[in-house]
Amino acid sequence: MNTTKEDPDTMNGESLDILKDRLENLKAVFPEIFSEGKIDMEKFKAAFSDDINFNNERYVLNWAGKADAFKTLQVPTTATLKPQPEESINFDSSENIFIEGENLEVLKVLQKSYYGKIKCIIIDPPYNTGNDSFIYPDSFKENKEDYQKRIGEKDEEGYLMKEGFFRKNNKDSGHFHSNWLSMIYPRLFLAKNLLRDDGVMFVHIDDNEVHNLRLIMNEIFGEENFFAQVIVRSNSRGQTYKQIAKTHEYVIIYTKNFETDLNELEKDENNNDLNLTDGIGNYNIRELRNRNPKFGRHNRPNLFYPVFIDPNVTDKDGFSPVSLIKNEKYSLEILPHNSEKKESCWRWGKNKCITNIDSNTLKSNLVGKKKNDGSFGVYEKYRKTTYKPKSIWDENSFLTETGTVELRELGLDNVFDFPKPVALEKQILNLSIQDDDIVLDFFCGSATTAQAVLELNNDDGGNRKFILVQLPELCDESSEAFKTGYKTIADIGKERIRKVIKKINLEIEEEKTKKANELPLQEEDPTVAIDLGFKVFKLSPSNFKIWRGDEVSEDNLITQLDAFTDPVKAESTTNNMLYELMLKAGYLLTDKVEHLIPNPSPQGEGSGFFVINGGELVIALEKMDQGILDNIIALNPKKVITLDNLFKDNDQLKTNTVLQMRDAGVEFKTI
Repeated sequence: MNTTKEDPDTMNGESLDILKDRLENLKAVFPEIFSEGKIDMEKFKAAFSDDINFNNERYVLNWAGKADAFKTLQVPTTATLKPQPEESINFDSSENIFIEGENLEVLKVLQKSYYGKIKCIIIDPPYNTGNDSFIYPDSFKENKEDYQKRIGEKDEEGYLMKEGFFRKNNKDSGHFHSNWLSMIYPRLFLAKNLLRDDGVMFVHIDDNEVHNLRLIMNEIFGEENFFAQVIVRSNSRGQTYKQIAKTHEYVIIYTKNFETDLNELEKDENNNDLNLTDGIGNYNIRELRNRNPKFGRHNRPNLFYPVFIDPNVTDKDGFSPVSLIKNEKYSLEILPHNSEKKESCWRWGKNKCITNIDSNTLKSNLVGKKKNDGSFGVYEKYRKTTYKPKSIWDENSFLTETGTVELRELGLDNVFDFPKPVALEKQILNLSIQDDDIVLDFFCGSATTAQAVLELNNDDGGNRKFILVQLPELCDESSEAFKTGYKTIADIGKERIRKVIKKINLEIEEEKTKKANELPLQEEDPTVAIDLGFKVFKLSPSNFKIWRGDEVSEDNLITQLDAFTDPVKAESTTNNMLYELMLKAGYLLTDKVEHLIPNPSPQGEGSGFFVINGGELVIALEKMDQGILDNIIALNPKKVITLDNLFKDNDQLKTNTVLQMRDAGVEFKTI
């Protein structure tokens, strides 16, 4: 028998790690005293002492750094989103949004404008496999200022440095699960705020953190709002998982309100079982008897009663009419007995039976039929064209390899690992949103969610809208994505959306050409114009200098006074300030914006102001004089925002503006 101690690090030239060896031996015998690879002294004392005392003993999810996670989500942000029309398609008209930036800060930026407006949130966060790199404080002694400084480190081109921004969460870390929880908690918390009261969240996850995810979502959403844990067959061959080939992942579903229901899915040729036809339409049958063995006459006496059949009349499918009244015609009595002739019960009460019985069998939804053993049964005709999905999704179209093929078909081969397939995201969208609803994905990766939304709208002419958020995570220089020309993951996502839009536009043109070459047999409805565009925004520092009264010192007093007297940063542009002020006034990034110029030059140039949502809000950033003031007041806006420096050296104009706005009942604010 070989008793030699094998050290996995033998080839590194070092001797046996005695402490590590002793800990491994102890863990093999007493695994219950360890937490995240370290000895938990409370558990140690409980295992080896009569003095058992767990502090704050209660059912609660706790981890190292939870208090810091709370602090992180509570710290407000001054950041903004800068528009990038040159990277967008149909920027002025599209209601789809792609935001490039760190998603925790983006979620904070969206809080005021999108609070309670999102119907569905889908995320595919890091699974914490031990190879992930994601954002978390690498030191739990690190304060917020140090953390912000570290994650703000950028290279010479302005990209966030991977070594400063990301940390690989190795399984040998003493805070392995804690790091992941500290990352996900504030994001889930802020995301919930954005959901409508009937909103629903779907989270992709695997075995590494599914247990912790359930606990953390119970805490944020409430355990009563857990909807389902769906198993998705994601891999056809399976990954090595000890002696079991792992072929599945999960989708965890929570609703904001426990009364929220999901949509049912439309049946297609693969699952449509309505293979019988009567004068009303397609249908199938199911027995009226309740098959649950727990229910019967003994505890459901109101569901135990006779139904009478006319055995002498049958339609083309062999169905006979039924009645609840026995007479010469309806002479055959049927009681709800199971196959062992024991008393069971019906699924419907008498009143529901009466409303589903018609003297014309073709119109009746309740009929009798002879069984194979010669006895008669009572059946319900059902006509539903929708169905409730089961908790195991095993369609081949949901496999990750399908997602890889879909990227290849768009000319994006080998640029992204393990992309979610479009069919899987479509199923989630069909369950959760209707026309005009907004879906948010703040770990959007390769932008599968955007493709799913665009294709669904193209299929049915809908107006579903997406907001996608992706960190500009640098692609590894050795990766195929980098060699192809994509510097960041966000670049891949944006390019995928462009390629999908191009593909759909080509299909629309091909269909138009095909129809133009055909002889029209009847007048067709005009083609519904769908939104084939998206607006790109980038997370950026505020366009305005921030007055920090708590940081005033003799050295920076002049700088702080400058922020107070002229708050606009030198590099700020009118368009950037416009969208920042819209967001901070609670308006959407897609609200209609008009640039009105009261007295334009023959070339259409001149100074004016911006009108949002038909005059609800007016923002003046270019010039202010009495003429512009009169034009603004004539619009009868609810609120007006302008720059204080537009009144420079003209105190009388500022005083008149304040008085006239007050007289007109307009909320007026200067920056």
